[in-house]
Formats: sequence, C-alpha cells, structure tokens
Amino acid sequence: MVTYTRLDCTVASAGMMRQAVAQAVHHCSYRTVFQKHLIDQPLMANVLADLALESEAATALSFRVARAFDRAHENEGEAAYKRLMTPIAKYWVCKRAPNLAYEAMECLGGNGYVEDSVAARIYREMPVNAIWEGSGNVMCLDVLRALQREPSAIEIVMAEFEKARGTNPHYDAALLRLKRLFIRSPVPEADARGMVELLAKLAAGALLLMHAPAAVSDGYCLSRLGEHGDMYGSLPAAIDIRAIIERARPLDQSS
Repeated sequence: MVTYTRLDCTVASAGMMRQAVAQAVHHCSYRTVFQKHLIDQPLMANVLADLALESEAATALSFRVARAFDRAHENEGEAAYKRLMTPIAKYWVCKRAPNLAYEAMECLGGNGYVEDSVAARIYREMPVNAIWEGSGNVMCLDVLRALQREPSAIEIVMAEFEKARGTNPHYDAALLRLKRLFIRSPVPEADARGMVELLAKLAAGALLLMHAPAAVSDGYCLSRLGEHGDMYGSLPAAIDIRAIIERARPLDQSS
C-alpha cells in the first residue's frame, strides 16, 4: 500500500505544481504594472519560465514512474525501475513542490496570499506529501536499501539515462558525475540526498530530452544540471524563456 501511496503523493504534488503555475501565468497575462503586463516584464518572465520548467519536469518524472507501475507485472525491467525510482521521484517532486507553490503565490501578490485564494490553498497543502508516506530521509534510506538488495535496478535505470546521452552537454556531464559517484560502493549514507537529487534530475532531464520541445529540455538541463541560481527566476540568458512560458499557458484563459 505504501508504495502506491508514494506514487500518489508524487503525482498529486506534480498536479498541484501545474495548477500553481497555471494560476501564476494566467494572472500575469492580465495584470498590468508600470504600463506593461507582468508576463512581458523580464524579471517576471524569468520566474514564470523557471516555474514552468520545474512543473513539466515533475510531471514527466511522475508519469514515467506511473507507467512503470502499470507494466511492472509483465516486465522485470519496469519492476526494477519502479522499485528504485518511486522513492527517488517521491523525494524530489514532493520536496520541490512547496517552494514552487510559494513562488507562484508571490506572482499573484497579496491576492494570492489571502485565505480564499487558490494559490494560498495550494501552498498550505503542498508540504504534506513530502512528510507522510515516508519523509525525505526515509526515502533516501529506501533508495540505499534498493541499491543494496537489487543492484541490477541501477543498471536498468542507467540504461534509460543512456538513451538521452549525446543530446545535451550539461546532461552528459551530470551523467558522468553520477557514474563516478557509484565508483564508491556502497554510497555513504551521508551522501544519499545528493545522490537521490542527481538521480531525480537526470531522470527528468532524460525524459524531457526524449519527449519535450528543445526550449524545455535544453532549458532544464542548462538550469538544473548546469548553471542556476538558488532562487526561482535566475535562468541563464541562453534559455528561450518566451517559448517555455507559451507552452505553460492554461488552455482556457477566459475565466
């Protein structure tokens, strides 16, 4: 049961991330400050694009794990992927969600903070998925156990990562860092969070490189696996911010 509810936590967090981004993009498309829509102002555009990258990566990773659940009973490789990547995805997506919700709420200003705001309700809900069904440290310890009990699982996951190798230099460099990390076996418990974070970002990066438009995949790899500030809204200038925002717009902005 816990395995399934960990997937539920991951998918639910990704869904709320998408709703938070939709709220922010919608509001900024119509709110005018200094005679310009917020979405057309460079600082806000950078923030929105950054949030959109995080949301799309979380969605891709969550549903790749969900696909492994669907296929695990008939495919040993998918069963191994499910065993290793469920706690990794649960750790990463659920940990990233609260900060995203906060930043999206800030895009709406004071209206986003008040009690009846959708953004505020999302923000209050976000932390719970990271806490229950296994907190962050529990997820990392679970990954270490999976690596010890099923060493073939990392080989299967790495094989999937290899499919995207050669398509982005930042991704390739991060993949090499991961391979070097596993030279030390077993990975020390104190290093587990860093290892799980790198595995999650590589998994998301591989999926985006294989399935998302170049603006999204290259933007994600450059900012998450290459250069990126500590706060949302610090995307490098090389990223196609406008293309990312347009992809993240809600389909119906009439309401």
